[in-house]
Amino acid sequence: MRKSRSIRNRGRRPKRPVFELDITSLLDILVILLVFLLKSYNSSGVVINVPKGLALPESQSSSMNSPGIIVQVSPDMIWVDDKEIVDKNKRNLRSITTPARGIYPLYNELVKKKQMIKQVQKTSKEAKEFSGVVNLIIDKTLKYSEVKTILHTCAVAGFKTYKFVVLGDED
Repeated sequence: MRKSRSIRNRGRRPKRPVFELDITSLLDILVILLVFLLKSYNSSGVVINVPKGLALPESQSSSMNSPGIIVQVSPDMIWVDDKEIVDKNKRNLRSITTPARGIYPLYNELVKKKQMIKQVQKTSKEAKEFSGVVNLIIDKTLKYSEVKTILHTCAVAGFKTYKFVVLGDED
């Protein structure tokens, strides 16, 4: 025979026991997978195999340029700290280039800036030491030979650390 139920409990289903899941081992597996994926993740997307015996140069990339002399170069003009030094339209670039592949007016202005920095350094104890840093803002249409001439002129004038200022994508 069927058990008789009370009217009050007739529509209710009997309660099922609560199912407990132990997720400790599942979390262990997920952590191991996460560590494996992070170790094998390559953010650059470029894989380069460097052969033995090849020494790569070091480089630094930063979002802020460091204090120093600013040399701006366009296809027609050269400025040092917002002062026009060379107008290539008025003069032929070959007439202002030295046999040692330097640019006279740029060299002269950089030497003046270097002497001014050293003079301020002598008169003031709080002045920063001459670092030899030059911030280069160069037009992307310039030929490599012109960029090389500018770098050589800066180096001969005593500015041997180059910081290239470029446009970048901000994340």
